[in-house]
Amino acid sequence: MMPPPMSHLQIGDLARLTGVAAATLRVWESRFGFPAPERTEAGYRRYCEDDVEAVRRVAALRERGIPVADAIASARDGGEVHASIYAAVTGSDPAARPQMLRKASLVAISRAIEHETMASGTRPVVVGAFQREGFYRAVEHRYRRMARVADSACVFADFAGVRRAPGSPVELPLRRGDVLGNEWAVIVDAPGFAACLLAWEHPAPPAAGDPNRRFESLWTVDPRATRRAARAAARLARRVDAAYADELDAVLEDRPLAFEEPAPTLTALANRVVGYLETA
Repeated sequence: MMPPPMSHLQIGDLARLTGVAAATLRVWESRFGFPAPERTEAGYRRYCEDDVEAVRRVAALRERGIPVADAIASARDGGEVHASIYAAVTGSDPAARPQMLRKASLVAISRAIEHETMASGTRPVVVGAFQREGFYRAVEHRYRRMARVADSACVFADFAGVRRAPGSPVELPLRRGDVLGNEWAVIVDAPGFAACLLAWEHPAPPAAGDPNRRFESLWTVDPRATRRAARAAARLARRVDAAYADELDAVLEDRPLAFEEPAPTLTALANRVVGYLETA
């Protein structure tokens, strides 16, 4: 039997093509108005190819730990995730290949990116995401040094409130239940140097501070991926400090991508990563 046209799919067809159960699709439609099928005169649901792709995006993001409401918002926005920097990059890049890394490895890669940023002499945009304020305070001295030469710098953590201080990154508080509260990010977007490390912690981790905690991680020197991460950070900043978000958007608006002004810092960064991993 010939398969139905992609513009006349029934809910069972959509379930088969996406791997999402028909019962789940009905719940999503009832609670979130997604997907939004056409209806026949008899009231039967009919879906199209766009619905298939949108549901697949939601399913992929759900597998990465994104709450269903945020995953659906992503699908409606064409793949942009408002609650997660990690998903803003990995959810829009089919070629992304995340890895499972220990916390100790993330510390080493973060340190390499931060030190190379300080050594590169560029005027970066710097973004950091920390699960806890205490994690940030432990490396605050490095972020202060980067902020002094940055065009813009901000950090997310469970701060009590927004804080702006001369020579320091803007401190942006996470809201209770934010997806970003489970993530790790170091983003550096400069005309001659781009690098970002993005990760989210798997549920039920060992005790805090354990270097063997596991994170699904992606680190890259791809300027486009780094720019997507920086723009995702600006969207998240808007929820708590719209004025700063406007400033960050303005900095990113006309900023050249790193490959437009190539620099030899990529080899230096790779060497730093290897060296710091050896001592992790």
